[in-house]
Amino acid sequence: MSDPTVPLYQKRIPIHPRSVKGRFRTLKTGILVLAYLVYFVLPWLRWDRPNAPDQAVLYDLPGRHFYIFGLTVQVQDIFWLAGVLIIFAILLFFVTGLAGRVWCGYFCFQTLWTDLYMMIEHWVQGERPARLRLSKGAWSREKLIKVGGTYAIWLLIAFYTGLTFTMYWVDAPTLVVDFLLGRASSAAYFTVLFLTTTTFVMAGLAREQVCVYMCPYARFQSAMFDHDTLIISYDQQRGEGPKGRARLGKGLKTREERQAQGVGDCIDCGYCVQVCPVGIDIRNGLQYQCISCALCIDACDVVMDNQKWPRGLVSYTSENALNGKKTTLLKPKTFGYGVVLTAATAVLIWSVVTRSPYTAMVEQIRQPLFTRLSDGSIRNTYEIKLNNKLTAPMTVGVRIEGLAGATLDMDGMDRIDLAPQERLKLLARIRVPPVAVKDNDGHEKNEKDDMERAKVTFIIEALEGATAEPIRRKVPFYLPDND
Repeated sequence: MSDPTVPLYQKRIPIHPRSVKGRFRTLKTGILVLAYLVYFVLPWLRWDRPNAPDQAVLYDLPGRHFYIFGLTVQVQDIFWLAGVLIIFAILLFFVTGLAGRVWCGYFCFQTLWTDLYMMIEHWVQGERPARLRLSKGAWSREKLIKVGGTYAIWLLIAFYTGLTFTMYWVDAPTLVVDFLLGRASSAAYFTVLFLTTTTFVMAGLAREQVCVYMCPYARFQSAMFDHDTLIISYDQQRGEGPKGRARLGKGLKTREERQAQGVGDCIDCGYCVQVCPVGIDIRNGLQYQCISCALCIDACDVVMDNQKWPRGLVSYTSENALNGKKTTLLKPKTFGYGVVLTAATAVLIWSVVTRSPYTAMVEQIRQPLFTRLSDGSIRNTYEIKLNNKLTAPMTVGVRIEGLAGATLDMDGMDRIDLAPQERLKLLARIRVPPVAVKDNDGHEKNEKDDMERAKVTFIIEALEGATAEPIRRKVPFYLPDND
């Protein structure tokens, strides 16, 4: 029976990470700046499109068009989204198998926004000791100003984050004006409010709790790891020594003195723990909370450099390397991920590059299946659906083949002009004289034969405004059975 005095849930210990300089911190900052530039600037970029929105990236749900620079994605191309998701999933498996949770440490949205919020907190409240004193101290004018100022900047960034996300779905300059004047749609206000709240809570208040308790990736990442996966590791043998770690002191200042007394290179300064955004001690081994940000490597390198000792006490390495074995990165699993990733990417690129500038569907109108005219000829009626996928006008032509003696009647519309992104429905009538008809195999048919064997092929081809292979649609032509 559980002890009722022991709390069911662990009490959260506030984390106040210390700043650090180093190659991994520089890399994280560079990725952060690049990500924010892309996210916040992209909706404001313009792209000239005739008769279409001039925003470079716009997801126009009412018009059912996604504009990505020169590419127009329609609902018929939704399979591209499935392809992108498959590529991202395989890429995640591939990278995780090689280098651990680098996605979490450098590219995850939670990491990027939390990192920015921590920078703001450091800028307003000071370095870690100052923030600790402020957190533990009683409420005062200084604490109210600094904490309130931090929250105000966080809230402003959260608001602009939500507003920017909404700009991807509505023209950015128009949305900003309408939003400030109270003319925007209720969906826009709800989206901005929801994202403002979630960004403020997740990046400012919850922080590491999202990575540790909410994100499922931390739980199943171990299934992708093996003994050759590069992870953040502490060299236990070098750091501890036969008698463990020890702080710098009399007789333990130089590396030679420490080795003579059986003490490892770790001086137990705690810097690696202080810089960790999730508050773990990497010296306790690999833990699922670790997001592989590598800031502990920078911290340890700073200490080693100050002591003029070799770097690498905390490093990116593999379990095999720590045990003196060879690290093998090119394995059947890695090769398999690479092949599938390359193939999926190639197929997606090929599909986008070879996409047709227009689509065409042909359906028979089955009420009635056929009509016998006064001269004995047979007529079938079809509906043609044309869709111009371009943001420019184009002209197409329609003709038929595969049915001897058949004639096409489209009320004189030999050339069909399509406006940019226009969808059009047309009626087409095919008439066959009562003499004979040939099926696709060239066999003679007459009215007494099985009517399901007759076929006709519509050929829809671009005449002006686009270059593409003609679209061929084979449909049945029904004849009466007069047995």
